[in-house]
Amino acid sequence: MFNPQLNKNGELQHLLTIEGLPKPILNHILDTASSFVSISDREVKKVPLMRGKSVFNLFFENSTRTRTTFEIASKRLSADVINLNIAASSTTKGESLLDTIDNLAAMHADMFVVRHSQSGAPFLIAKHLDDHGQKDIHVVNAGDGRHAHPTQGLLDMYTIRHYKKDFSNLTVAIVGDILHSRVARSDIHALTTLGVPEIRAIGPATLLPGGLEQMGVRLFSNIDEGLKGVDVIIMLRLQNERMSGALLPSAQEYFKSYGLTPERLALAKPDAIVMHPGPMNRGVEIDSAVADGAQAVILPQVTFGIAVRMAVMSILAGTHG
Repeated sequence: MFNPQLNKNGELQHLLTIEGLPKPILNHILDTASSFVSISDREVKKVPLMRGKSVFNLFFENSTRTRTTFEIASKRLSADVINLNIAASSTTKGESLLDTIDNLAAMHADMFVVRHSQSGAPFLIAKHLDDHGQKDIHVVNAGDGRHAHPTQGLLDMYTIRHYKKDFSNLTVAIVGDILHSRVARSDIHALTTLGVPEIRAIGPATLLPGGLEQMGVRLFSNIDEGLKGVDVIIMLRLQNERMSGALLPSAQEYFKSYGLTPERLALAKPDAIVMHPGPMNRGVEIDSAVADGAQAVILPQVTFGIAVRMAVMSILAGTHG
């Protein structure tokens, strides 16, 4: 089957979604990221693999954290980074998305890191470049609509592999607003491809999308049942803008029913790890005692995220075998 992310040799050309990517490619990204992390796991090495290459961060939707980690990753690779806050510039003047891309491509861009509120926008950009013979420009999806957030999914996989070593005997629970979460989608595809035998989705029925069971995911509306005996807990951020809608009563009610407290964490395995893509809403999805506790690996996730984004960019640029 044709995969727009791979070139004719089956190598990564763009990173648009984890869905459909073969297991060897996921492992290659994780192994490459591992080579960038120092022995102490506290910092990421500087490796000049992309000197002379230009990375354009195209953020049509705000995200300080993701943009900053891509910027740091690019600089650690010695690439030239150009940050464009597109929301405030060309598209407000009526210039189309693809016109913007054509103008930037003419500036000898080597890579576009794209964040967009519309699902599918990075695919559209990648197709446009490929159709116009610009196959030497690579596209990385930094989050599109409700669809995918592949580098977050990959850094989550890196974190799980780092602490648990092996995917083949894990039970992983994803808790919260799965309906609106591109992170959850990317995580589920990655966990499935990497061979995790049991994936659980925990949340109110209004926030569990249809189709999860067909993907082999077990659904739980009761968090206490869902957390029993799990190895990994991935908490999702509750989008504040959705609180006022009909999907949820209130932040307090949500925390009472689905917040991760020390008592609930005790239902998981004693060595279970707690993850969160950030930024956290303390007292809404997660109790501060858990967020700052010994089982939380939320800050290491950020460090690993830099290494994973370096791995993706260096592999795409063809500078890392």
